[in-house]
Amino acid sequence: MSDLPNCPQCNSEYTYHDGALTICSECGHEWSAEAGGDTQDDNRVIKDAHGNVLQDGDTITVIKDLKVKGSSLVVKVGTRVKNIRLVDGDHDIDCKIDGIGAMKLKSEFVKKA
Repeated sequence: MSDLPNCPQCNSEYTYHDGALTICSECGHEWSAEAGGDTQDDNRVIKDAHGNVLQDGDTITVIKDLKVKGSSLVVKVGTRVKNIRLVDGDHDIDCKIDGIGAMKLKSEFVKKA
């Protein structure tokens, strides 16, 4: 295990390879093994509705009622979402909302808590 790098986020020595990614078993942080660091976040900057920069693991608050496509559920204004994950695409936040489940949100409808 001495050939694996420490986690760039928490500096843990308990990391492992999973395909092209290296993953920290303590904090769950993933990064590209070829790049030798966390270059995924360097290429993109995702901001909330007020211009604050969002990062993986942040807590956000929904600022508008959002209808859940394919059901009668609604994510209400003021709903707090913990431990978000930023992804590429139109809906750039991947999260889990209590009572609803896994969802993807657009950053323009949230604010950093």
